[in-house]
Amino acid sequence: MTPAPTSAGPTAYRASLLHFTADPAQTQHAHDWHEDGLLITENGHIKAAGDYAKLKHTLPPDTPLTDYSGKLIVPGFIDTHTHYPQTDMITSPAPGLLPWLQTYTFPTERQFSDPLHDADVASFFIDQLLRNGTTTAMVYCTVHPASVDAFFEASHARNLRMVAGKVLMDRNCPEFLQDTAEGGVRDSATLINKWHKHGRQLYAITPRFAPTSSDAQMQLAGELAQAYPDTYLQTHVAENTDELAWVKSLYPSARSYLDVYERFGMLRPRAMFGHCIWLDAVDRARMAATQSATAICATSNLFLGSGLFDFAAADAAQMSLSLATDVGGGTSFSMLQTMNETYKVACLGGTHLSALRLFYLATLGGARSMQLEGTIGNFQSGAEADFIVLDPQATPLLGRRSARTDSLEELLFALAILGDDRAIAATYSAGRCVHNREDQ
Repeated sequence: MTPAPTSAGPTAYRASLLHFTADPAQTQHAHDWHEDGLLITENGHIKAAGDYAKLKHTLPPDTPLTDYSGKLIVPGFIDTHTHYPQTDMITSPAPGLLPWLQTYTFPTERQFSDPLHDADVASFFIDQLLRNGTTTAMVYCTVHPASVDAFFEASHARNLRMVAGKVLMDRNCPEFLQDTAEGGVRDSATLINKWHKHGRQLYAITPRFAPTSSDAQMQLAGELAQAYPDTYLQTHVAENTDELAWVKSLYPSARSYLDVYERFGMLRPRAMFGHCIWLDAVDRARMAATQSATAICATSNLFLGSGLFDFAAADAAQMSLSLATDVGGGTSFSMLQTMNETYKVACLGGTHLSALRLFYLATLGGARSMQLEGTIGNFQSGAEADFIVLDPQATPLLGRRSARTDSLEELLFALAILGDDRAIAATYSAGRCVHNREDQ
């Protein structure tokens, strides 16, 4: 299917504008804020962003102008770890990660042998992403190659910037979900050649986690990652203490859980590791040195009782950080609600996260973690025009609190703590509106 075309010629949007140029935790002047701003897009890319008074005179006559005065335009949210096949099992109760996988995840993923089912779930999942202002996500499919095709077909049809991959899993799982070491990696190579850089689609080599891939599969997956260095690699690490003990029993000679992946050549740029709760100082140093990135999954870590991410230790090691919903262990598609829970997790660990940093982690932080700065994540000239419109008046309580804010920090904090999908007035991808709250 051919994606819908983007509009030719410039298009302008008036609203308050916010985007980031650096991490607010590391740089004093890390954001650009224009209370009365103008965003100009052309051919699916950012042409200019700045003060309305300064830029309005640059617009050619009859340029379409959408007035979102009273609202905020920010880059589209980036969710760096989520599972589309788990959409229908979100909020499934279990005493912990491993029984949750056996009771709910594996039986649910069995259904993805049906391409019609795959297409239905993929379409609904993407609808939910866009409804919540997420324009890019790193997505786990299932072991079935058709599940990858269904996701990328739905994403490509809407011209979205998405990353996804077939799960590799050849042991310690039900037989109905097992692939083989050679077959799984061969299928992955076929999917890379079919989908990677096809339009705006990008591929991620996806071993589920070390316990469900044999040494042979891990070795072949690492070799595939080296053979295709511009692809992504995504997996889980150090999420749960029972999981850690399991990995130790399977790899007794490994220094740590993370070391298992490093032994197979999986620590590298464009590698995204979900959770990273139970790392030690050596692990964190290796993550930083190899430019491997972390997806912080606050809602799923709380829901499954897995633990609290250590922001102070991660920042001390200069790890690359981003935010993720981890649906369906995570309990919401909303990156605003994810910010809410992330803030609390940090507080419990003795770290105060500013609202500015939360919004950075959900936008430019995600882009940097994915090695996509300059492509998505801010309003740099030439970047892809993925952005969202936030409404501080979306609910009576949010509106009342927003009216009493005295700073940008307070306004963003109100959105992060009180906001959800209702606060997303519109979502744009490549300059085209792909969600409008008023149409729902």
